[in-house]
Amino acid sequence: MPTARISKRTVDATTPQDRDTYLWDSELKGFGVKVTPPGHKVYLVQYRLGGRKGRTRRVTIGRHGTLTAEQARTVAKHLLGEVSAGRDPAESRDRMQSGAALGTVLEDFLDKHVDAKLKPSSAREYRRITILYVPQSLRSRQISDVQRADIAKLHNAMRDKPCQANRMLAVLSKFFNWCEKHGLRPDGSNPCRHIERYRENKRERFLSEAELARLGEALRAAEGDGTTTPWMIAALRLFVLTGARRDEILSLKWDEVDLDRQLLRLADSKTGKKTIFLNAPAIEILASIPTQMDNPFVICGQKPGSHLVNIQKPWRRIRKAADLDDVRIHDLRHSFASVGAMNGASLPIIGALLGHSKPETTGRYAHLGAHPLHSASDMIARHIAMAMAPNAAKVRAASPASSRTKLNDSQEDK
Repeated sequence: MPTARISKRTVDATTPQDRDTYLWDSELKGFGVKVTPPGHKVYLVQYRLGGRKGRTRRVTIGRHGTLTAEQARTVAKHLLGEVSAGRDPAESRDRMQSGAALGTVLEDFLDKHVDAKLKPSSAREYRRITILYVPQSLRSRQISDVQRADIAKLHNAMRDKPCQANRMLAVLSKFFNWCEKHGLRPDGSNPCRHIERYRENKRERFLSEAELARLGEALRAAEGDGTTTPWMIAALRLFVLTGARRDEILSLKWDEVDLDRQLLRLADSKTGKKTIFLNAPAIEILASIPTQMDNPFVICGQKPGSHLVNIQKPWRRIRKAADLDDVRIHDLRHSFASVGAMNGASLPIIGALLGHSKPETTGRYAHLGAHPLHSASDMIARHIAMAMAPNAAKVRAASPASSRTKLNDSQEDK
């Protein structure tokens, strides 16, 4: 493992990798910095209890930027001094936190786990949910006293918001699992277990051919009258032509665009690194987008060097012109998938194009892919119904074709 004297310069120079990496101090044994793949840098101490074969433990000191390297070094010296005196700082911390209020431990979870290990967008969502839906009455309870009845009561109080209630339950479940992992609650005591989630009705809104035609007309009109920037119009066209997620297009950089190989090579997305396969219409859109000097983004925003961020206002104006008031940006992604399903593309292919990490996510389009089967079933049933209709037997007896069919059938039996 790399070692150097930990300072602001050496920590700033440490770059993130595909997994957690560590820089250990060359002067103070056990003092180090953990660097997570998203780029978070956290000071810590590592020590062993009970000799060479004893248990190795780590204690987090704090994040780089919140603490300076020298402040973290001072804390590390104190903690390692506790170890030298035969005490376990991690055990002391856990014992103190087990009697702490849920709100205090929740902030610790958000700082040490969510901010340090999750994507920034996921971290923002975790914080949003906890701010909106974890009440002060629960935050003031001791972490060890929270029971399933408390969480069930909170979940039930949110029954008019089933999706948000389920998200809140998922966040708290991960939080209590983290508490168990760090000895703040007994193993298997997660109070979110066995609380039944609300049924969620997945929204399925796909644009028909007529609606796609109206959207195209509205985009051309906005392009002609200059009411919408060319980057906004290009973004909307790319959403529906590629099935890409909103942020995958808005944060797209030119160095991720490979027109020769007809690919977008995204350094990061909701599911990590991702390749988007370009089609001819999408390539034509990308080739026509105006570029700005010193701006690395494809979809340029108002601020120099930035990408487009606020797209709801122009989108509402365009969808109103197209008489598509109930259509969201994400429905353009659904429309890309639905057209593929109705034209015979398999669910695995659609899932690969959209970048789904789970096959069940693509399953929502299965009924659309069954359209050719419905047509075939309808054709077969029409023939059977005609054969079983009144007077059908007389018609068959008088028909030469009927005799030939019977002969062929008997020959096949032989």
